[in-house]
Amino acid sequence: MPTVLVVDDEASIRRTLREILEYEDYEVVDAEDGQEALDKLRSDPYDLALVDVKMPEPDGMEVLRTAADEMPELPVVMISGHGTIETAVEATKLGAFDFIEKPPDLNRLLVTVRNALDRGELEVQNRRMRQTLAEKQDGELTPIIGESEPIEKITSTIHRVAPTEARVLITGEHGTGKELVAKWVHHLSEREEGPMVEVNCAAIPSDLIESELFGHEEGSFTGATEQRTGKFEQAHKGTLFLDEVGDMSLAAQAKVLRVLQEDKIQRVGGDKAIPVDVRVVAATNKDLQAEIEAGNFREDLYHRLGVILINVPPLRERRSDIPLITEHFAVQSVRRNGLPEKHFSEEALERMKDYEWRGNVRELHNVVERLLIMSESEEITAADVDRYVRPGSPPANGEAEPGETERAGETERAGEAAAEDGADEDEKGDSSGEGDAENGSADRPDGGVEDLLAEHDEFSAFRDRAEEIFIRRKLNEFEWNVSQTAEAIGIQRSHLYNKLNKFGIERGD
Repeated sequence: MPTVLVVDDEASIRRTLREILEYEDYEVVDAEDGQEALDKLRSDPYDLALVDVKMPEPDGMEVLRTAADEMPELPVVMISGHGTIETAVEATKLGAFDFIEKPPDLNRLLVTVRNALDRGELEVQNRRMRQTLAEKQDGELTPIIGESEPIEKITSTIHRVAPTEARVLITGEHGTGKELVAKWVHHLSEREEGPMVEVNCAAIPSDLIESELFGHEEGSFTGATEQRTGKFEQAHKGTLFLDEVGDMSLAAQAKVLRVLQEDKIQRVGGDKAIPVDVRVVAATNKDLQAEIEAGNFREDLYHRLGVILINVPPLRERRSDIPLITEHFAVQSVRRNGLPEKHFSEEALERMKDYEWRGNVRELHNVVERLLIMSESEEITAADVDRYVRPGSPPANGEAEPGETERAGETERAGEAAAEDGADEDEKGDSSGEGDAENGSADRPDGGVEDLLAEHDEFSAFRDRAEEIFIRRKLNEFEWNVSQTAEAIGIQRSHLYNKLNKFGIERGD
């Protein structure tokens, strides 16, 4: 859901634009003057800004000028009730996407908003593409970062094994970096100049995996309108990486085993044996020995794939590497997202080491990017880590975080009180048989719809209060897991944080 910042010193204009845009499923944040607009633009990411020209200092043109300097990819649409050709020309020269006169024509406004958002999205894609191309041109493969004993052992094994033709089986939990290990095996091998073809066996339906791996002939099955080469052929003279190989069907396992034995494939629907020269590197997060015992994986294929076994340990077993990985991801994210440079305090890095990181390196990467985007100062502190890491990763030491004990006590007391209230309500319900349907749910501490209608005369105030009640209930339903709550109610996590700030919602209220 795109987020639009509406900047106007007239409350009625802000309210009208908010209602129009929210009806079109845009997330709307407003500001009543230029300084508030700049503060919000600097603190949170936005997809579009609608800015009034005539406002108290700094006026709309100054906001536009600053936005063009500090966030050049943000599309800005200027709006004014006193528009002139000269003003429109000046705004365009400063980088405005468009200029709209008040009162805005509804259709023109919505078309302009859609076009501006499309342009902004293209700018972001272009920047990321340029960054990706620059990284590829540099010829740099992401290094395996760490100085812990397990990482040094993995690095040593890769350098010893890569120049050979031995097959490699990489094991480890989700997000530990198995794919990166596979890429380094290919990169340091004699096949480096050949292709490295990746196949995610878990993402391909079992009835299509054979076609994906071995290809098919035209007319071999419904939908096979033309001949197609499979991944084994595409990886000829290179490396085939079978990711999540433990999820492959037994039928496909049998055919892969035959290819590894004979170095030949046969396309689905074909009768011709096609020679292939491929080195296979496989990876899985499953315990294949247990899968063999359960009859889900062929033991002979396991021995074919596992000539060399490399186990990538979870992040919690190499905590000393977390600061190095964090700083590497920070540099990458700043470059890729065009963010201002920030650094982690020593206390923040130590705090990062306290978490379980159930998603391993992948989760750490996401958290670092989140911290860079959401933190407000140039230095990321331990307090920032506590605020933005906690929803997904409880501390590994099992200790309650600052304030958590008090909140737990409050939650327990609130639960006891709610239980008593619920018992009272049950008794009332038994005696009256009515009331819940009209006055709202008995466990709703804020009252029902009728109470809201009695409290508020303006639609915007009624809507905001209803929205606040809804968010509080959902947060409690998901035990204040912000990520799960945002996903459940269909908005981005950053938007939910904006709502929490807007309504002053805090855990333990």
